[in-house]
Amino acid sequence: MTSSNGGFTDEGLRKVREVLTRHVESGRIPGVVALIGRGGQTHVEAIGTMRHDGGAPMGRDTIFRMASTSKPVTMAAAAVLLDECRLRLDDLVQTWLPELADRRVLKRIDGPLDDTVPARRPITVRDVLTSTFGLGMDITALGSPIMGAIIENGLTPDLPQPMPEPDEWLRRLGTLPLMHQPGERWQYHIASDLLGVLVARVTGQSFESFLRERVFGPLGMADTGFHVPAEKIDRLPALYAPDPQTGEFHVWDESVDGRWSRPPAFPGGGGGLVSTVDDYHAYFRMLLAGGLHGGERVLSRPVVELMTTNRLTPEQTALRETLAKDNVHLSYGQGQHGGWGLGSAVRTYRGDYAPVGQFGWDGGSGTSTYADPEHGLVGIVLTQVGMTVPDSARLIHDFWTTVYQAVDA
Repeated sequence: MTSSNGGFTDEGLRKVREVLTRHVESGRIPGVVALIGRGGQTHVEAIGTMRHDGGAPMGRDTIFRMASTSKPVTMAAAAVLLDECRLRLDDLVQTWLPELADRRVLKRIDGPLDDTVPARRPITVRDVLTSTFGLGMDITALGSPIMGAIIENGLTPDLPQPMPEPDEWLRRLGTLPLMHQPGERWQYHIASDLLGVLVARVTGQSFESFLRERVFGPLGMADTGFHVPAEKIDRLPALYAPDPQTGEFHVWDESVDGRWSRPPAFPGGGGGLVSTVDDYHAYFRMLLAGGLHGGERVLSRPVVELMTTNRLTPEQTALRETLAKDNVHLSYGQGQHGGWGLGSAVRTYRGDYAPVGQFGWDGGSGTSTYADPEHGLVGIVLTQVGMTVPDSARLIHDFWTTVYQAVDA
């Protein structure tokens, strides 16, 4: 354990380590790396191994597939463009994404794809950044024609075939009707991938190069990107998707020759990043500091406030809250926060140990990162066990339960 002084109780930190160790010793979590930071104090725990059958130990510099924990970080690219007035929240996205002009909208979300009405208005940048542009991964609509079409067109990650390059991905997206009217309802994930295509079109750069130049570089996030170069591949563990019935470990992605061993055709803002606890800590500390890092400004204070406070209407927030609570058996408790900012969940009610105002997100590869303005706290916990089973979600919940007990108020 590494530490400096202040911010946490010794007894609380011991409990954090004990709980994480218990999960690893259960045999269900091969390894975990966790970081908690507050003020000038940072504690890091690296427990267990890179593979379920042993191998190299987890380390502070282990690189993880961040999955949906990518969303809060990739949103910074759009924030830079808002600050520079190269994007405005109510600009029409069809200016850069003509494939999304003249949208049609399903009459019923479970209806046939040709049973549509015209969109009441065009899609705006605000709709994309708040995940309300009209399409998303909707677990309440599984088996519907529109969800089938999204999957068949390769518009989501985690399918056997990688997603196509951005222009082709957008062309396919443009052939589908919207599920809901633009700006009407919060929907998950696809808007975060669309963000990357929008940023590339606005800047004339690849999404990754823009992020590296304007966000990763200034923050010193040297191990963050959309793939792991060969000289670092030994720091990337295998990613497991255990069998939901038996719990048997199945490798979903190997490190060598796996999906993240080479640059992807589609750099997915919704779930494509790899990173480390220290890189993510730098990013979330910057947000808590109102956009400053080491005295240098990365983002403006107003855009950070825009990103990290609830952007949904009361009706949209209520729908998102209901969606999370009604599907807790599928999400293992993820998503129960109420609100959504830009790329992040924002807690609008106190449902557990975390206070209102905490922001961040979790990832289906067994990752979790949140910042808490009230306590000046950042917490990051990363595993290599995907959420085909609830084990990593339970570890994440227990991590946050013990972190808040460790805070020395």
